[in-house]
Amino acid sequence: MKKLAFLLLLITIVSCKDSKTETNDATNSEENITAQTIIDKAIEKACDGNCDHAEVSFTFRDKVYKSKRLQGAYTFERITNDSTGLIRDELSNEGFIRSVNDIVLELADTTALKLSNSVNSVHYFAQLPYGLNAPAVQKQLIGKDTIKGEPYFEVKVTFTKEGGGTDHDDEFMYWIHQKNFTVDYLAYSYIVNEGGIRFREAYNPRVVEGIRFVDYKNYKAEDLNTPLSDLDDLFENHKLPLLSKIENKNIEVKLLNQ
Repeated sequence: MKKLAFLLLLITIVSCKDSKTETNDATNSEENITAQTIIDKAIEKACDGNCDHAEVSFTFRDKVYKSKRLQGAYTFERITNDSTGLIRDELSNEGFIRSVNDIVLELADTTALKLSNSVNSVHYFAQLPYGLNAPAVQKQLIGKDTIKGEPYFEVKVTFTKEGGGTDHDDEFMYWIHQKNFTVDYLAYSYIVNEGGIRFREAYNPRVVEGIRFVDYKNYKAEDLNTPLSDLDDLFENHKLPLLSKIENKNIEVKLLNQ
């Protein structure tokens, strides 16, 4: 009986110690969580280490988009086939070019900038959250909230003027699942074209060669003074009208040797 009592006492002590360790680990983890660690985990979840050495192609609104990333070099393409022929827009580390039927056109700087921004924007959204560790990105953990009963971190993203591009004044908010670290919702405000606010709900997630892709339901806010952090509540209360759907089709991924 003495041996049994000692054994039960030992089990109780070990259990209490394990429970205390788990509690401390959870507390430390909670205290150490930052916008940077959240984004790092989200990129890891979405890319599995493959986003920075892959060729990706997909179709969006009848245009073909292709990207290639390897060892810091990148090329983003948009290919359009219309009555004028085959139009290829290409943005890379070297700059932007447009060709029609393989003939490179001379473009005004303002035109080239507008076209390059539109190409970059589609590729940016297609592979979010990859890209959120770019040098110009500034991240801030705003807080926590729930959407449809699921727990989320709210991470605000802004951009520095240097390296942030012509749209560096745009602001983004990402709702990143606290357990899965998936970007399930996002919102952004922009200034060009008289400005606007958008809220996106991710759906149809799929993984191709370890890279996660989603489509979006795209909602708009009528009041341009609405804080981005309020959009999740407006969404749950059905106060954001659906504007469009963002669907990327025919997704193909080829992993490259590093």
